Amino acid sequence: MAFKPLHDRVLVRRVQSEEKTKGGLIIPDTAKEKPAEGEVVSTGEGARKDSGELIAPSVKAGDRVLFGKWSGTEVTVNGEELLIMKESDILGILA
Repeated sequence: MAFKPLHDRVLVRRVQSEEKTKGGLIIPDTAKEKPAEGEVVSTGEGARKDSGELIAPSVKAGDRVLFGKWSGTEVTVNGEELLIMKESDILGILA
């Protein structure tokens, strides 16, 4: 099943966090927080101004992004857990 977000929404795949700290300690699954970093899978066509003019999204598929800890709605597409969020929930693009 293909999924295309509508309007100014973005489909994001979370990036797996590190299993060890910089000092070499292994972090158990119960102590890990969900990462606030992900990769954009797809985007909607963009938001619209009051005049009806389309505002293209600033992110594109393949961009690595940071987003708020509680951003988005978790969905399962083709057995994979993904997030749908508004583009405004994205804090920035990692270069």
